[in-house]
Amino acid sequence: MKSTMIEDTIFHKIVRKEIPSDIVYEDDEVLIFKDINPKAPTHLLLIAKKEEDFVSSIIDLTEETAHVPLMLIRKAQKFAKEKGIDGYKLTFHVGEGGGQLVFYLHLHLMSQQEL
Repeated sequence: MKSTMIEDTIFHKIVRKEIPSDIVYEDDEVLIFKDINPKAPTHLLLIAKKEEDFVSSIIDLTEETAHVPLMLIRKAQKFAKEKGIDGYKLTFHVGEGGGQLVFYLHLHLMSQQEL
């Protein structure tokens, strides 16, 4: 993956801190922030931060990026446990037909529990 070959999305700008977002967790691998159009009391987005982990959608996974969805799921699991969120839904939207609006692989974590 080369940054010159991909469209610069709003999530790229969030990772680079070029635009504000309501970040609730960050480490070397993942950024977790609140969805600007929440569909649940807690609606968070998880994205990979490293350029080498970028993939636009599940459709575009390769051998080199196949670990990314599992990494996001594990980070969601750890975050929810640490925050005491005991029931939640994890969702990947795949392609335009699957409701994907931003072509930067991201995981939705939604819960009826307030964060």
